[in-house]
Amino acid sequence: MMWSKKGDWLECVIPSFWQGLTIEMLLKEVWYASKKFAHQLRMQKGIKLNGKEVSWQTPLQEKDRLQLHLYNPEPSTILPEYRELSVLWEDEHLLIINKDAGIDIHPSEPSQTGTLANAVAFHLQSQGILTKIRHIHRLDRDTSGTILFAKHMLAGTTLDRMLAKREIKRTYVALVHGIIKKRIGTISAPIGRDRHHPTRRRVSKTGAKAVTHYRVLHTFPNEQTSLVELSLDTGRTHQIRVHMSYIGHPLVGDVLYGGRETFHRQALHAVKLSFFHPFINEPVSCLAPADDFPVDLTPFYHH
Repeated sequence: MMWSKKGDWLECVIPSFWQGLTIEMLLKEVWYASKKFAHQLRMQKGIKLNGKEVSWQTPLQEKDRLQLHLYNPEPSTILPEYRELSVLWEDEHLLIINKDAGIDIHPSEPSQTGTLANAVAFHLQSQGILTKIRHIHRLDRDTSGTILFAKHMLAGTTLDRMLAKREIKRTYVALVHGIIKKRIGTISAPIGRDRHHPTRRRVSKTGAKAVTHYRVLHTFPNEQTSLVELSLDTGRTHQIRVHMSYIGHPLVGDVLYGGRETFHRQALHAVKLSFFHPFINEPVSCLAPADDFPVDLTPFYHH
């Protein structure tokens, strides 16, 4: 499916599977565009068909050229800063990075540099894209692996909605203390703030719903550790770390939640990200290699 960037505009040649849809249906039903963004596009005359302004009720024909004004520069407080990025997937709409451990996703104040957002700002600016930096989900500073960014506002609203509908699947691996007896399990325990510690979370009756599924990939009897694969139904802060600690298997290196400091960070890696790409109508699945992990993950994730 063909998309091409032309200045601040993105052009798409309409494929057969979108024939008969109106512009409005494509925006709202296929791309989940927010009302606010749709209104903004309308006000700015940001959609053309074959180079002309048309009614949004116009049915699309195969091979029509749909133009969308999506890269208009937006004010941003994030300072662009060069840093080598490990790009797993990139197109006109989105960017998937394999994040190193020990780097924050986003600055906590405008002048801060050294975060992934600063590097992504530089990366996009070098392509002539001056939109806001939109990360769709988060990873802790000391967690490595896949992280998804939107390159324009429409992709941002679409991917946010997909994440909320659990249409973006994130898979993690963790090395935890102890030999887990039950090979497959689900931890459903609400998570709230810990009143006695500013950054820690804990399982709490009054907390927000949190559900984690796990599967044991391998056990290491000599080290008394288990390698687990995890997926989340919810995205609470420190969810995997809190839940694994709660069932008595804290992450190796995670001293905040009872792990021993046998590794220099929590042994958690976002190994895989998969979803159906709403702009090219194809499944996307990215595997992130983990250079900095206490065990070799290659045998468990053959490409």
